[in-house]
Amino acid sequence: MSKDSMNLEVLASRAGFNSAVRHMNKTIEIAGTLGGNTNLGDLLYEKGDENLSGERGALLLHMLLVDKLGYKTVSSNLASTVSDVPALADQFEKWKAVDLIAAYHHPDLGLLIANPKSAEELANFGMIRKRELIVIYAGKGGAPSDAICEKAAELAVALFETGKVKVPAEILKGAFVTKKLKKTAEPEERPARKPKAAKAGKPAKAAKASRGRSPQAAPEPRAQEEPVSARIAAPAVTAAAPAITKGPVRMTPMYSVVVANELFHNGNVEAWKRIIASYNAKYPDLLVFIYYEGERIMDINALFKWGKVKHGSAIQFAVSGNDIKDVAKLQRYLVQGASHQFEAFLHGPVNNVLKLFG
Repeated sequence: MSKDSMNLEVLASRAGFNSAVRHMNKTIEIAGTLGGNTNLGDLLYEKGDENLSGERGALLLHMLLVDKLGYKTVSSNLASTVSDVPALADQFEKWKAVDLIAAYHHPDLGLLIANPKSAEELANFGMIRKRELIVIYAGKGGAPSDAICEKAAELAVALFETGKVKVPAEILKGAFVTKKLKKTAEPEERPARKPKAAKAGKPAKAAKASRGRSPQAAPEPRAQEEPVSARIAAPAVTAAAPAITKGPVRMTPMYSVVVANELFHNGNVEAWKRIIASYNAKYPDLLVFIYYEGERIMDINALFKWGKVKHGSAIQFAVSGNDIKDVAKLQRYLVQGASHQFEAFLHGPVNNVLKLFG
């Protein structure tokens, strides 16, 4: 089967076809606003649409920036770790001759897109580790790209790697200035009006007949008709669905938890599992990532099976999502769970979810 035919398989189902149409409509809408001094990273950040991230975001970058506007691109697996990414925005903001977009291939969150001149957007990158991939797009909006754009893209990668570069004067003068971001506000949901209940002992008033028309005869009453409330079963009450939040997904910095117990054994593992389950129950839209020695831990049980997470070892964690909360409280509980006081989290039924976060 050819590659083109495989790419068209998504159109074989109604859901896939509708998803493709929505993506094309959004792409056309964004393409109409690009050109001039509009930055694609700003547009995506303001829209806060998760459907325009990941692989679709990569398609958007290539189609609009490379194919349509002819932007220059430079990619690199960074030679060093970048700890304070937002601080770079102070230097990028001075590069007024070019429009810049940075695309970071996060190992856990996928493709993240930002205007590097905005510290608010760069904060979503978190910490960029050594050998991770970053791509810089440099152009001049609707104007043709030139050698200055190529040079700016190369210097941008160097700035990410070293934190300091010598910038030529021609890159500092221009009209591509940073604009204030305006997040898309979600419309407020108004509760539906409740129908007025008929007064006890009085039948509801019939609709008034219009002039010139004879009123229709009232329908004959049905014998012993059950009330509507008795015929329609009440829906089962379940946990409320999480509210749909807008905004780009970001990840917090890495937080360290030092193992205070003589060994991070099975009891500590179970305590951590319960703590994280409680956090996920309170914030279902947020994800907790666990790392040990720079490697992501997909199964917390592996920390016990290895048998090498001993007293004084540091386990790291980070949280990703849109509206991140209670990270300090989560860290405090994880520190306790990694100590000899882990038993405080093991009380109650096995499948019981602790209410640690309110």
